[in-house]
Amino acid sequence: MTSRSQTEGKVPLFRSAADTIRYNIQKGRLRPDVVLLEGPIADLLNISRAPVKRALALLEEEGMIRRFDGRGYLVGPPGDSEPIRTNLRNLDLVILNNHPEPDNRSNWQRIYRTIEDDVSACLVFGQYRLVENALALHFDVSRTVVRDVLQRLQERGLVTKTATSRWLVAPLTAQTIKDKSELATILEVAALRSAQALRSRTDLQRLGNELDAAADAEEIDPQRWFELVNAFIDIAILSTPNRDMRSIIFNNRKMLQASQNALFGLGLPGDPWTIRELRMICDLLVVDAVEGAAKMLENHLLKSRERTIAQLKIVAVVPQPPHIAPYLIPN
Repeated sequence: MTSRSQTEGKVPLFRSAADTIRYNIQKGRLRPDVVLLEGPIADLLNISRAPVKRALALLEEEGMIRRFDGRGYLVGPPGDSEPIRTNLRNLDLVILNNHPEPDNRSNWQRIYRTIEDDVSACLVFGQYRLVENALALHFDVSRTVVRDVLQRLQERGLVTKTATSRWLVAPLTAQTIKDKSELATILEVAALRSAQALRSRTDLQRLGNELDAAADAEEIDPQRWFELVNAFIDIAILSTPNRDMRSIIFNNRKMLQASQNALFGLGLPGDPWTIRELRMICDLLVVDAVEGAAKMLENHLLKSRERTIAQLKIVAVVPQPPHIAPYLIPN
């Protein structure tokens, strides 16, 4: 994801959001049939869902996107292709800076993803320290911008701040995975139940077909693995009407996905058992067997926790790689 200044004038947020989506469609960064949902776009642009909803309606009027029989919109004019669900943050989209925004917004957006990725990459190699001055010099930004980024990472559980105001990247441990997984089990199972009336059966059936196609593979490409898992979370769990629950689940997932991404970075393949288990949960939800799906989700999260801990043991003997960012100081 990159940032680009389009104009010096300020425009309403919904028009700015529409400009960003339109630009990425025209440049081919958003391919035809990619699914666009209000929530992920709002998170990407760091704005509320209301202007995103207006932006999508405007783009539909222009013929840039279209509705379909699932949730959200598809990029491009009508066609017979299958919807493509993907994590928008993996598409290297350009964010146009032409909307009213707080000071330093473009600066923190410019460096946030890089720091998040660098922090995620070192999670399995012990504890590291982040020095505000070193970060500011490395990215040529103010310490105010650096603090903004670090506070956002802290909200997502990727860094901590000590009583002496030191910023630390806590090492990924078996206990960390257990704690995060326990929280996921409590909240995600509850969210799955509460989202029953708002889930799209068509989306579930389509996702089930995609999971089925990937389930037989011995190894799954990490990017495809994340696409399928995130699509399941969005459709089956984040459809809950409870906004606070959605927020906590999203932030808790950040840490779990960062840990998985760190393991993928060491060459470990995507886990096919996760895909198979999610496929079975989708089948149950399609026939409204919500309690059975909830029980299976709880079992899946337990198994996923044990698999991740087993992977941690495998990489425990791996030496620190040379690609750790220079501003991350072993503590």
